[in-house]
Amino acid sequence: MLSILVWIEDLFGKLLLAAIVLLIFFAAIARNAGYPLIWSVDMAQALFVWLCFTGAVKALRQRAHIGVDYFVQKMPFGWRRGVDLAMAVITVVFLAVLAWFGFQLTVMNAQRIFGDSGLSYAWVTGAVPLGASILALVLAAQVFVALRDKTLVFAKSRADDSLHQEL
Repeated sequence: MLSILVWIEDLFGKLLLAAIVLLIFFAAIARNAGYPLIWSVDMAQALFVWLCFTGAVKALRQRAHIGVDYFVQKMPFGWRRGVDLAMAVITVVFLAVLAWFGFQLTVMNAQRIFGDSGLSYAWVTGAVPLGASILALVLAAQVFVALRDKTLVFAKSRADDSLHQEL
């Protein structure tokens, strides 16, 4: 089941990126030919917001987000695990708050029209609550696994865990 969701996530990201590239490409060609597609740039911007959250979910799932952990790596494993879990919980809470306020923003923007596209601006702002909710769920699942297996949440591999358990 999880592999199907990952496959759908990857496909969705690829389709979004392809659509953005095609929209910008055809907009440039049309503008050069004297027939500007005004709505295409608006649509590309809207799709880019969704692509950012799709990429953020993939990066979180692969533990590929940037982290400055110079000082944390120098801690004993128990302390490092505590800091790691605390940061994960703080991040889940932040994402939940972001999802809540993103939902409110989406509702407020339901009547607003996005640029020249004629679409509701809620289609753009809707990426925030949905993306933040998915990020929070993925991170919460990673916290659960880390607690169950007594590992780190943000470690890129088991080797990161075992190296510091020995120290």
